[in-house]
Amino acid sequence: MLAWFGELNAKERRTMGACFGGWALDAFDVQMYSFVIPTVIALWGLSRGQAGLIGAVTLLISSLGGWFSGTLADRFGRVRMLQITILWYSVFTFSVCVRAEFRAALRAARLAWAGLWRRVGSRSGADGRGDPHKYRGRGVGIVQTGWAVGWGISALVYTALYAFLPEAIAWRVLFAIGLLPAVFVFWIRRHIDEPDIFRDQRRDRPSVGIGYLFAAFLGQHLWTTVKVTLMVAGAQGGGYALGIWMPTYLRTVRGLSATSTGGFLLVQILGALMGFLLGSYLSDAIGRKSTFMLSAIGSFVMILVYMFVPMDNIALLFVGVPLFTIFLIKFPPMGPFMTELYPTGVRGTAQGFCYNGGRALGSFLPTLVGFVSQSLPLGATIALSARLRPGS
Repeated sequence: MLAWFGELNAKERRTMGACFGGWALDAFDVQMYSFVIPTVIALWGLSRGQAGLIGAVTLLISSLGGWFSGTLADRFGRVRMLQITILWYSVFTFSVCVRAEFRAALRAARLAWAGLWRRVGSRSGADGRGDPHKYRGRGVGIVQTGWAVGWGISALVYTALYAFLPEAIAWRVLFAIGLLPAVFVFWIRRHIDEPDIFRDQRRDRPSVGIGYLFAAFLGQHLWTTVKVTLMVAGAQGGGYALGIWMPTYLRTVRGLSATSTGGFLLVQILGALMGFLLGSYLSDAIGRKSTFMLSAIGSFVMILVYMFVPMDNIALLFVGVPLFTIFLIKFPPMGPFMTELYPTGVRGTAQGFCYNGGRALGSFLPTLVGFVSQSLPLGATIALSARLRPGS
């Protein structure tokens, strides 16, 4: 599964490393809020609906930032936008711990994050010897395993902080740690260059203007953009409904402590890592669409088992591993799938809109979980939202 990695040159490996780190930081950011939901509900007297609304707003704002970042990446460069988004994230995530306006700061922190998902990553595994598309699926998939790593780091930090600090302080320290990724920018500036294909295209085409934001809706691209956006909405909506509310489900429904919840999720995150690795391989082995279908059908079955079959917490712990594996194998093929649908001239803004337009549509499902779970059991609501996904 990983033998192809030896065929990449040093530049391509560094590029994969930078994008892997970007995905890890993105996951750390998103999951950070999911861990503190029970805390902010208790401290501020929020309802589940209000807590879900905070998450939805941050996802909506990040979707807008991601769309614009795609266009800016085509104009100013993928690597430059990668650096800007990391700095933006670091500053505003840190501000959450020192400002009373938690909601406003968190929204600002999410504004630019989705701009990390740029084609600088989709080319990282696509330039090996021989067929330039031979390893694209595995290359982008390996980059996306950074999500599982970032999620795991978030769970570790959360568990450690909540084990030694009062909850009223621990959540602030958790967000303060968000300043550390800014150091990553110095490594990117030193080791990562713009893709050759971007520089070649930039010399041969006019400057990108504001109208370029809508390039993915022009001519033959329109119907492709609509269909891909709906597909991403299904995957993202179900993923956020499950991921954002899982810590709250474990603490309030299953009765786990904060530290036990962190340890519980670490085991299940192993399933997420396996899902990304397996999805990376299947993306090239059986094709992008077949991998999507396998994940969709398997997820439908596993979420019903996880939420409705009676079992103790030990059994639930181990069932969560295959659940997250099958749920997440759909994500590695998304990058190469979209890369292959659009020409280089519009690829950045098209991917930016499809991925983040889908994220925007899917963001309503975590909010729906919050409001509906005030009347129905939380587990049943998560299962319903993960199954009835837009675009599924």
